[in-house]
Amino acid sequence: MSLNGPLRCETARDLPPALRGGVVAIGNFDGVHRGHQAVIGHARDIATREGRPLVCLTFEPHPRTVFRPDQPVARLTPAPIKAQLLGALGCDAVVEQNFTRSFAAASADSFVTDSLVDALGAAHVVVGYDFHYGTRRSGTAQTLRDAGAAHGFGVSVVDAFDDEGGALVSSSRIRSDIEAGDMAGANALLGYRFMVAGEIVHGRKLGRTLGYPTANMTLPDDTILMHGIYAVALRRPGGGAPLPGVASFGRRPTFDDGAPLFETFLFDFSDQLYGEHVSVSIFARLRGELQFDGVEALVRQMDQDSLEARAVLDAATPLSPLDALMSFGGGN
Repeated sequence: MSLNGPLRCETARDLPPALRGGVVAIGNFDGVHRGHQAVIGHARDIATREGRPLVCLTFEPHPRTVFRPDQPVARLTPAPIKAQLLGALGCDAVVEQNFTRSFAAASADSFVTDSLVDALGAAHVVVGYDFHYGTRRSGTAQTLRDAGAAHGFGVSVVDAFDDEGGALVSSSRIRSDIEAGDMAGANALLGYRFMVAGEIVHGRKLGRTLGYPTANMTLPDDTILMHGIYAVALRRPGGGAPLPGVASFGRRPTFDDGAPLFETFLFDFSDQLYGEHVSVSIFARLRGELQFDGVEALVRQMDQDSLEARAVLDAATPLSPLDALMSFGGGN
């Protein structure tokens, strides 16, 4: 596994000729959870065995958002994070196919001939058990097998992936866990620590006056992360070991009750991060956001939060080789 990002293409026809003729894994892959990883892993095994490139075909924006713009899907992994995860899993390129109503209206046969055969030159296609394609979702796993036989590419369909309790691993379950503040449950389904990302921006610098200078970033408006205090590890661009810390996400009710901000205090760190695009792995939710009577009470609680976050991070072990790479800075 490597953190070197894959090539990202906006459409299938943007794929360079050198990457044509590969194994193509298809799906939305929102969250890149353990079920998605099973699909990617199956495709990676075929690509390795046959000496072919591995290409992931995804869709941006999420198709459900296109059809229900009044009810957009809250993304677990925005496109840059998703591409990073897919690259870490071995994908050489990620095609972020622009999903529009006109694209969705194309027939199932057109999707096969235009995208898979003509644009990607697919030698083998791997999909999940519930994959549909083409207008009105008329294409199924069986029609894809038939198309592969007609056009000369192999097709593999990966079964549903259940957790240790026998329940289906799904993006909707993970969203529900995160919305409820159950980071342990969400991370277990993801197979790695849930991540947020963004640019470090200037804040009011209140943390400095309290002895807790923070690196601040604004999360998307549709974020599903609960307000509260979290044990985290921040990864800077360009590599290096993730930096441990404690983060607050919320409106700062003790001070201004302002717009939500994700503020990370890094342990034993004094560098400037302004302008850097960072990612933050969330290990645990420690507590909810509280309003304190004064600064002294707030600082006492922050001291306690820091001790608890250190204990959580010191005891943490990787959930998977992917988690070892993304959250701990080392792969297997």
